[in-house]
Amino acid sequence: MATGSTIGEDADQPMVRIRGLRKSYGEHVVLQDIDMDIARGEVVVVAGPSGSGKSTLCRCINRLEVADAGDITVAGRPVPLEGRELARLRAEVGMVFQQFNLFAHKTVLQNVSLAPVKVLGRPAEQARERAMELLDRVGVAAHAAKFPAQLSGGQQQRVAIARALAMDPKVMLFDEPTSALDPEMVNEVLEVMKALAADGMTMVAVTHEMGFARSAADRVVFMDAGRIVEEAAPEEFFSAPRSRRAQEFLSKVLTHG
Repeated sequence: MATGSTIGEDADQPMVRIRGLRKSYGEHVVLQDIDMDIARGEVVVVAGPSGSGKSTLCRCINRLEVADAGDITVAGRPVPLEGRELARLRAEVGMVFQQFNLFAHKTVLQNVSLAPVKVLGRPAEQARERAMELLDRVGVAAHAAKFPAQLSGGQQQRVAIARALAMDPKVMLFDEPTSALDPEMVNEVLEVMKALAADGMTMVAVTHEMGFARSAADRVVFMDAGRIVEEAAPEEFFSAPRSRRAQEFLSKVLTHG
């Protein structure tokens, strides 16, 4: 799979670099001086309690949220503020949300093939062929002619992942992609995400699915109150969390998860 062959030559350069990121809503501080590097091909799971700033961090990377201060680069280029360059960045940074955000009046195949034609200028037939490959990859090719309402939540989320992949992104962001799903549908989405990770896709996943973090992440970043409290490899984070806040969090989610 293409994971961004137009990236600069310096393979040691982080795919995503964040420095001094701050974000507030009025008096409420959401992100406080976040510094983070994400290597090419790295899978980072961002964990923490609700309201800790995880989703805001994810949304700042492709400027769905505009930070108050700080710098973000993707593949060595600063994230632009607006205009055509921002649209180009969003093509390179795929995002999958809690809600599927599919076009209800378009078929599954049309949902996946539309943006490559409109944004990237690809020929329609080429975009459809690529879309069918991706729908097959996420296990929903048989539903290509259906409309989103005819699919289960898990199937719709897999279509949303295929739609993001159709832009050949360099980075994939997942903002709690399973939180809106019935429990029996969670696994089918996580399996697709695990396959992407195994293929070397650079991924940032905000998720409460600690089993996914254990099995697929290269690093777990734990946030609380808008700060990165600690980060470690999964085996270290789950077996010996250093901070009391992470210990408290894990005692709850691992007991009740």
